[in-house]
Amino acid sequence: MISGRWDLIVHDTDGDYPSWVHLSAEGGWFVGKVGSARPVIQTDLVGDTVRWQLPKQYEGRSDDLVFTGELVDGRIEGTFVNDAGVEVRWEGTRAPELPKRDVTWGEPIELVRASAANWTARWPHMEDNWAITAYGLVNSEAGTDYVSTELFSDFHLTAEYRYPEGSNSGIYLRGRYEFQILDDHGTTPHVGGSAAIYGFIRPTKNAIHPPSEWNVAEITLVGRFITVVLNGETIIDAEEIPGITGGALDSNEGEPGPILIQGDHGPVTYRRLTVRPAL
Repeated sequence: MISGRWDLIVHDTDGDYPSWVHLSAEGGWFVGKVGSARPVIQTDLVGDTVRWQLPKQYEGRSDDLVFTGELVDGRIEGTFVNDAGVEVRWEGTRAPELPKRDVTWGEPIELVRASAANWTARWPHMEDNWAITAYGLVNSEAGTDYVSTELFSDFHLTAEYRYPEGSNSGIYLRGRYEFQILDDHGTTPHVGGSAAIYGFIRPTKNAIHPPSEWNVAEITLVGRFITVVLNGETIIDAEEIPGITGGALDSNEGEPGPILIQGDHGPVTYRRLTVRPAL
């Protein structure tokens, strides 16, 4: 059976990147290299073969994206024509269930320290605008993302942060699931707005404070299930994250991953990023 969720790797001409798809006879959902989850408009499942098609989102092309593949020893392997018109390979493994479980929290690990030695630049060729200041770990303008050197599975994260007017950032949990940070105080909550799990989970309320004010997010991630308390209000309550979000580091959902703080969209300041890993 090919139906279900699959963690993908696309072997593009400029390097591999992660992707994700949920396939069903009725259609499905897809996450590409960037952007949000979007519906698949057509899925053909015939025996051990699959073909799915969907419109572009942020891709630099005019035609639809079309993936074709077949089941080989429990994996899907196939081809896809990229934005440059070149046929490239992709492969997929069935996404793990990652169920809820009872956990005991370990000792806290503070990621905002006296130096930034516990962070690495995601893209060394991009400008690194992160620095430790009197206010905490600050990204002064758009540049590279930062990735923690520590890896985590299930955890509770306390993030204290603020952003300037017009900014856009995010925290990638295990480097795969983006908690959105956005200047949208006072707007209706949506899957791309503040405290959303980008493209998948809409918070019940927009609890973000206005620009330049400090926010406190309490984020609990156990398996695929996430709870978010933002500024004292529970806005996501033990909801399941279906798959990776656009811009993820990888699609290895069954493995521990880092905390990634987004720097390529705009400025942001963290005065606290405290992780309590599950024992």
